[in-house]
Amino acid sequence: MLDSFAPTTVENAIELGLLPEEYAKICEVLARTPNFTELSVYSVMWSEHCSYKNSIVWLKTLPKEGPHLLAKAGEENAGLVDIGDGWACAFKIESHNHPSAVEPYQGAATGVGGINRDIFTMGARPIAQLNSLRFGRIEDERTQWLLKGVVKGIGNYGNSFGIPTVGGEVYFDDCYLQNPLVNAFSAGIVKVGEQLSAKAQGVGNPVYIVGSSTGRDGIHGAAFASKDLTEDSANDIPSVQVGDPFQEKLLLEATLELSQTGAVAGMQDMGAAGITCSTSEMSAGGGVGMDIHLDRVPTRQDGMTPWEILLSESQERMLVVVKKGRETEVEAIFAKWDIHCAEIGVVTEGPAVRYFWHGDLVGDLPAESLVLGGGAPVYYREFREPAYYKAYQEFDIQNVAVPQNLHAVSQQIIALPNIASKRWVYEQYDSMVGTVNMSTNSPSDAAIVKVKGTDRALAMTVDCNSRYVHADPEVGTMIAVAENARNIVCSGGVPSAITNCLNFGNPYNPEVYWQFVGAIKGMSRACEQFKTPVTGGNVSFYNQTVMGNKAEPVFPTPTIAMIGLVEDKSHVMTLNFKEKGDLIYQLGTSREDISSSQYLVYHHGITESPAPFFSLEEEYALQEQVKMLIRQGVLQSAHDVSEGGLFVALMESSMAGNLGFDVTTDSEIRTDAFLFGESQSRVVVTVAPDQEEAFIDLMMLNGVEFDLLGHVTKGSIRIDDEEWGQVAEYKDRYDNALHRALGAA
Repeated sequence: MLDSFAPTTVENAIELGLLPEEYAKICEVLARTPNFTELSVYSVMWSEHCSYKNSIVWLKTLPKEGPHLLAKAGEENAGLVDIGDGWACAFKIESHNHPSAVEPYQGAATGVGGINRDIFTMGARPIAQLNSLRFGRIEDERTQWLLKGVVKGIGNYGNSFGIPTVGGEVYFDDCYLQNPLVNAFSAGIVKVGEQLSAKAQGVGNPVYIVGSSTGRDGIHGAAFASKDLTEDSANDIPSVQVGDPFQEKLLLEATLELSQTGAVAGMQDMGAAGITCSTSEMSAGGGVGMDIHLDRVPTRQDGMTPWEILLSESQERMLVVVKKGRETEVEAIFAKWDIHCAEIGVVTEGPAVRYFWHGDLVGDLPAESLVLGGGAPVYYREFREPAYYKAYQEFDIQNVAVPQNLHAVSQQIIALPNIASKRWVYEQYDSMVGTVNMSTNSPSDAAIVKVKGTDRALAMTVDCNSRYVHADPEVGTMIAVAENARNIVCSGGVPSAITNCLNFGNPYNPEVYWQFVGAIKGMSRACEQFKTPVTGGNVSFYNQTVMGNKAEPVFPTPTIAMIGLVEDKSHVMTLNFKEKGDLIYQLGTSREDISSSQYLVYHHGITESPAPFFSLEEEYALQEQVKMLIRQGVLQSAHDVSEGGLFVALMESSMAGNLGFDVTTDSEIRTDAFLFGESQSRVVVTVAPDQEEAFIDLMMLNGVEFDLLGHVTKGSIRIDDEEWGQVAEYKDRYDNALHRALGAA
């Protein structure tokens, strides 16, 4: 066992993932050589996962101002927006990619647990979860092992914890074969003014650790997340934490009861880097210090050393600063819920966080020197446009022949893994617990969750087409933000704010960093247009697999999660066709564009093409128009056009309502592009015949293009007067494609 008090060398620093110049900086800050415990603390706090040292210069350029914001990015455990009627919504998304790659069940489960703790440590009760999952080819044995483990981990933890999973996305591509992406989102609500802060306050206030005992699971987990996956990564399984959803449920209820007492002076979840992170960040945030006695921390394994206790990422733990004199009251609450509650330290004037072991000082570190925004290193990395980018721009649609049998193509497209129903996944999640989900039986483009006791609802969605981002990082990320906003608008909501999970390869690769910079620029432009500030999130670099001497990064995947407000539940709009004879319109412009479409990739086998056409101005005008149409009550349904193009949008509205459609294509546009192209800024709506005149009058006000496609039928699919079969035939392919691929049907 390594000696916690032992002096260190630069070689020790390199072994812990620090750079030689970082070790020199630590020695300069301390004016001495750090001991092993102190160096271990710096190694996790200055890892990419905790310090964002390779990304913060660009993250600072993201828009962070908005009319509803109650907490800016990085200020608290999660973003916080005012949703009216005295309520606020706390929400956040984070990654658990590397842990899920080596141990998918616990990796995904603890990701769910951690993101929910971020919400309830703010005093907010979690009410909904979403997730964004990326895997390799569905036919691959490893993909199926990862998929089944991740979904089981999410389902078992979330279902046991008692928070509904109300939506999400699952995406398959070869680039994720060895390195899946598991991004977990949670949202909760709290009364405005009753939220808790993650800043330590009050010199002399006692510091408690509450929740599970501390073990050796998860040690160096933050460092594990800050390096490449290799063929030897399976040996890092001890870096994956182990979750206990039942303990988390008790911790939730105890925390929310505690939040009502006024006895809390600060609280933070123990996630990455455990006690190290929570003590240093809370101290630096409050401009104070702490004295922490590590021998008082409840442990579940004998012989744990100070550095192991500090770096452990055991789950279901939190650090709580209690107002002096309220200790008995706080201890009684945790005793009632049968949860460990141990006083381990005190808030000091600072600026140091000091760690003791049986009375001996084992670590003495300036809190500010450890944290993002303080003394943690900041790097400006080189970036360079990759050669493939220009090659993709040379794609010419004229070199792609239009298939003779588009009916057969449509049957292939509807069953593609990235388009087909994810029923196999979501049936393993409890979507109804808590009775707030309004989307289970009436599907909308976004998940709709009611705010009990009000006429309001929240719309929430998570989305990113990483193929678009790979083709053009700036445009692709603008599309990701726009599609989230479009989904919320089509569901009757108004976009409010976003959180993000930025999944990229190695930041030391200039071409990867070019993708990252482009994505940030695109996100900024789109968020400014839609007035959706960035409330925080997560950067996950090193998402690539090293096989021998070759590193293959995943597609750049800036996953966007967006919250929107439905001011009145009467505005909620669903995507399913309602009545035979209703008129089907497309809002927005169809184009001769099949770039980066599922059709081009999976039918023609062409993977090199630019992002589909996108205009931020067109998108904004379209969304404003849809908002107005919904509030004027002239629409029967609304559904955005995304993967799979117009045909898939029509089919999804058909299958959801068991009704068909009869439409005519545009003779001036290639039929394959019209049906399967994925040019952006389009929405399919239906209008009752007696509302058509009012609908047209409203459409004439703002100049958004619209076209009558046809009408809703009883159950048949007709295109250009040709019979393409029945809805039921497509629905069988759509509903059961994943089951069949996984051998589950």
